[in-house]
Amino acid sequence: MKPIKAFLFDLDGVIVDTAIYHYQAWRRLANELGFDISEEFNERLKGVSRMDSLDIILAHGGMTLPDEKKEELAAQKNQWYLDLVSRMTSDDILPGVATFFSQVHKANLLTALGSVSKNAPMILERIGMSDAFDAIIDGTKISKGKPDPEVFTKGAAELEVDPDECVVFEDAVAGVEAGKRGGMFVVGLGSPDVLTQADLVAASLDVLTVDDVLAKASV
Repeated sequence: MKPIKAFLFDLDGVIVDTAIYHYQAWRRLANELGFDISEEFNERLKGVSRMDSLDIILAHGGMTLPDEKKEELAAQKNQWYLDLVSRMTSDDILPGVATFFSQVHKANLLTALGSVSKNAPMILERIGMSDAFDAIIDGTKISKGKPDPEVFTKGAAELEVDPDECVVFEDAVAGVEAGKRGGMFVVGLGSPDVLTQADLVAASLDVLTVDDVLAKASV
């Protein structure tokens, strides 16, 4: 087992919780198309790219649309979402994140963001965490969304570390699968009943320490 050199973090549900804003924007779109989506349904969209999410929603509503119309709808949803997240501040950072990142930097670990969101850099700027990462991989740098491991393997490549020297932090099933497919140790943040593929599961970063993670990942 190689020593762990880098921690790779998803954004939504790990650093901040923008899921409610995604849900509000997707639900508004669904409503305009003549149907509704529930919060439970929205769980299926976590960690999934924008166009794939739209396809899931359209299938739920029994709709088939041409690609041009789908691009238009996805752009509209994103604008509604941006209007909501543009009001975010450092108060929106999830509990325990600041303390955990302080421990990460003291341990001299490299950090990367691995998010399929094209809005990730803007959100990091709004919450004052742009400088917290050595590499930022977002939706503009990848061609495949999670559960494909590209977002994490590219992060490892930018940090110049091997996949088995990385720990991924994820809250979504698709993200956990992406980390595992990338050959990385994966910490799932959420319910162990849901994140069954994760190597370690905790409710949030608030209840973890870097030493805890390194001890588990180095076994």
